[in-house]
Amino acid sequence: MEISNIFVGENVIIDETSSVNNVKIGNNVKISKYCSVYGSKRNILVIGDNSYIGMFTIINGYSDLITIGNNVSIAQNVNIMADSGPNASPSLQRVFEIVHGSVTIEEGCWIGAGAIIMPNVRIGKYSVVGANCFLDRSFDEFSIIGGTPARLIRRMSEDEINLILEK
Repeated sequence: MEISNIFVGENVIIDETSSVNNVKIGNNVKISKYCSVYGSKRNILVIGDNSYIGMFTIINGYSDLITIGNNVSIAQNVNIMADSGPNASPSLQRVFEIVHGSVTIEEGCWIGAGAIIMPNVRIGKYSVVGANCFLDRSFDEFSIIGGTPARLIRRMSEDEINLILEK
């Protein structure tokens, strides 16, 4: 693999077992063990300040832009992808088209262990995605999301939102 386009902020920890390529990483980011985090020369993957990527996570931004905001917590074994489909089988592609599109995880989100986030998904700021959740659609800010396929469990209360936004 050609290693290129790696921009790293201050106080960044990337475990030696992980690989990153074509990424812009903000300040105070930690990428744990055995992660694969990459964009492409055309689509530089962005990770905001103070974010955490849990072990065994794959973030595949090769075919489209993936943007992870500031203060995002991503647990272990999460899979975030900008494309999905039978890319090695032209025959299956006649029936199952390859889907690709950007993924945005806005500021302050918490993504639970084992979650899968598909192309063309935006997760609004300060949302919580439950463990083993399968997201193939977008959700607004302050959402609590769970299930397979994902559904809105509830929107955070005004008291919860005020606590989160308190300075």
